[in-house]
Amino acid sequence: MGFQEPKLDTSPKVSDEVRKTTCYMCACRCGINVHLKSGKVSYIEGNRDHPVNKGVLCAKGASGIMQVTAPSRLRAPLKRVGPRGSGAFEEIGWDEALEIAVGWLKPLREAAPEKLAFFTGRDQSQSFTSFWAQGFGTPNYAAHGGFCSVNMAAAGIYTMGGAFWEFGQPDWDLAKLFILFGVAEDHDSNPIKIGIGKLKKRGARVIGVNPIRTGYNGVADDWYGITPGTDGLLILSLIHELLKAGKIDLDYLARFTNAPCLVDAAEGPGQGLLLRDKDGKLLVIDRTTGKPAPFDRTGVTPDLAATYKGCRTVFQHLAERYLSDDYAPEAVAERTGIAAGRIRGLAAEIAHAAFDAPVVLDRAWTDFRGDRHERMVGRPVAFHAMRGISAHSNGFQTARALHLLQILIGSVETPGGFRFKPPYPKPVEAHPTPHCACVPGKPLAGPHLGFVQGPEQLAFKPDGSPARIDKAFTWENPLSAHGLMHMVIPNAHAGDPYRIDTLLLYMANMSWNSSMNTASVMEMLTDTDEDGEYRIPRIIYSDAYASEMVAYADLILPDTTYLERHDCISLLDRPICEAEAAADAIRWPVVEPDRDVRGFQSVLVDLGARLGLPGFVDEEGRARYRDYADYMVRHERRPGVGPLMGWRGAGDQVGRGAPNPDQLQRYIANGGFCVEHIPDEATYFKPWNAAYQDWAVALGFYDKPQPYLFSLWSEPLQRFRLAAEGHGERQPPEHLRDRLKATMDPLPIWYEPFGEAAGAAYPVHALTQRPMAMYHSWGSQNAWLRQIHGVNPLYLPTKLWQAHGFRDGDWARVTSPSGEITVPVAHMAALNDNTIWTWNAIGKRKGAWALDPAAPEATKGFLLNHLIHELLPEKGDGLRWSNSDPITGQAAWFDLRVRIEKVASPDEAQPAFPPLASPVPPARRNGP
Repeated sequence: MGFQEPKLDTSPKVSDEVRKTTCYMCACRCGINVHLKSGKVSYIEGNRDHPVNKGVLCAKGASGIMQVTAPSRLRAPLKRVGPRGSGAFEEIGWDEALEIAVGWLKPLREAAPEKLAFFTGRDQSQSFTSFWAQGFGTPNYAAHGGFCSVNMAAAGIYTMGGAFWEFGQPDWDLAKLFILFGVAEDHDSNPIKIGIGKLKKRGARVIGVNPIRTGYNGVADDWYGITPGTDGLLILSLIHELLKAGKIDLDYLARFTNAPCLVDAAEGPGQGLLLRDKDGKLLVIDRTTGKPAPFDRTGVTPDLAATYKGCRTVFQHLAERYLSDDYAPEAVAERTGIAAGRIRGLAAEIAHAAFDAPVVLDRAWTDFRGDRHERMVGRPVAFHAMRGISAHSNGFQTARALHLLQILIGSVETPGGFRFKPPYPKPVEAHPTPHCACVPGKPLAGPHLGFVQGPEQLAFKPDGSPARIDKAFTWENPLSAHGLMHMVIPNAHAGDPYRIDTLLLYMANMSWNSSMNTASVMEMLTDTDEDGEYRIPRIIYSDAYASEMVAYADLILPDTTYLERHDCISLLDRPICEAEAAADAIRWPVVEPDRDVRGFQSVLVDLGARLGLPGFVDEEGRARYRDYADYMVRHERRPGVGPLMGWRGAGDQVGRGAPNPDQLQRYIANGGFCVEHIPDEATYFKPWNAAYQDWAVALGFYDKPQPYLFSLWSEPLQRFRLAAEGHGERQPPEHLRDRLKATMDPLPIWYEPFGEAAGAAYPVHALTQRPMAMYHSWGSQNAWLRQIHGVNPLYLPTKLWQAHGFRDGDWARVTSPSGEITVPVAHMAALNDNTIWTWNAIGKRKGAWALDPAAPEATKGFLLNHLIHELLPEKGDGLRWSNSDPITGQAAWFDLRVRIEKVASPDEAQPAFPPLASPVPPARRNGP
């Protein structure tokens, strides 16, 4: 017989059972199939039926198996028995742990609820954790958005009722031009990869605007290597060019935005606000009659060019400002690092894609005025933006400028442009305003966070001092819709505005990569008063892993991994919706933990009952919910509206309906998610589409239709500027008046980032971004992902590399106004000439995460955080100015300016901190 090829099984059986749930390795929330063999996870793949990823899975998702077996997993509750930072703990049982927590928390609730500060990291259950904190009665609650995304979210919601990130997405199927501003690869990576694949297949153009050309920018057809912090200036120059060329959608602006609304020109407390009728309706001039009329009256055709009693329209103010030569390409080219000709070319490309080949769908729809439209006409230019433009001290106005650009060309909620994801769009008025009034033993009257409309809604105590420990919603940062997580520990340590007793943190690595000025924060966590007591008396922390923060807590409540827990990706929070459908999802324990750990949300349910918090006990004071899974099913935020939209009532209702005890099983049987598609007539023009508004009411997004106009002119900002000018009962302090006048402009502006004050001594911009292979800080302990990113060199552009004479293997000293690091360097050509950068959160402290102390993450890995201070340099006025956007309080991570010099290679990256003692004994560690 001749030679025969051996028969190979190319599809071996990898599991005995497949369980479908939701990934948690980044913010995509993809559907996954978890394969089990003998009850243990053996393989993870994408769920092809899932609406988010359609089977696509990235390295992070596939490596989830390494998270559920990680040696760093905490194994039982821990009580500190040595000094903070020593890592000296003893394991205790849950009864004792919960008794300790209640013993600390109950007296606070009964006497001074504000002395509890509860802040969470990148968890995905903020509607629940905020509900718990509201029941406790503390005003001090927020999540990580204050140092991540608040500029993006707030700018979008104040301008157009939604934003990038989880709020919306490009029209991947119809866009002909896609432009990314400041987008890294860690968020939403699978949907974006799928979308860019669709664009490329159709021959659509992709353009990246980013100082760093990696990931999505690396596959873009064109790249603009912009100078950090100048994106807003570039955008306003593009607007200048489009206005000059007449390439704006006048009909869209007149119908759907406040461009035709009239700006009050009379001096006094109403100056700069928009004229309204006696019922509070915005007024426009009807082109047919030439008379004022409410914006939403049937038959009204608003006039963009009208004047009325000396008042001009928003559009006229807008055109006057941006047609100024201050925004001409030649005027901004040097600052932005983009040649004038390239700016004109980008504007021309936008104009061509939007107006020379519009997308027209033969799909009739009716708007909120009752006007019938036989077609849906779209401008096929789609934008997407993220932290790159958001994490600057001018990020709020920059994000607003980008929204203004896409609105001017009529590409928001039209075919081919940017599309909202349900439950967005929502007018800013539909969102709550912040609540802060503390009453011992009582809940807050409403949510902690929200969107203020004017000075009267700021969070102050009766004596005028800040009500919140992070000073959110004060004159220092009035629109701080996500709080200021980066200021919690520094303010608590300083006792400014007051001292707290207990800091409760969940999945927030505040002693390492989630804090600015990391070395000082570690000192703050261990600092004591004259009597030897810690300045922050008690710290309770929950995490699944032995992160750097664990060592600084007094009580550890060990969390499960995401494959061992219930989670709710809810319409009340950050759902998995796509532009065509409402969708939500769950996680459920596809495997049981082999340690004495509990899901943090279930622990909060237990603590809520033990503390007698409203909403967690019934009329007799008995526990209302068994655990978080029970809460997910039975809790109702409003009658008939709960955390999950699917299979309500008898299992046949979506959105609204009574709790269904079989709801979780229905989700599990459906792959862990529920989808409800938008009717065809309602898929575009959502803020003004009568069919969409009716559909949204039916699903419970709101209780009556809420059509609204996009706010090119922002009245909330103008109200704060009026206060700074001396109008109104609530007045800012004198030292903040000029800053409020300068930054709270009702039209988008650009101003120099505050970090530029570092001057010529620090001529280089320094940035971080997260890699596609990692999102949470826990990713860089993952045995598989470490093979992709085990170290994070500091990348230098060719210009700086050559100027300093660097060679492969060299090290550099990098100095900022507040710190110094010594790190390995590498050359990168596709980089802005005056910018250096590194991957974030790769560097680890020795002893953390159960990594070998000699691991490259601990010896060569590093953080730029050591160079970034949470406070701006002192101005000699005795005040503490946070390193934040003055409007929203978002941490200005990317304002960092440094100088760099070549040094002899050290043994390891500097600064080097003493190793932490691991709370996971080596003999107890398992996994690969």
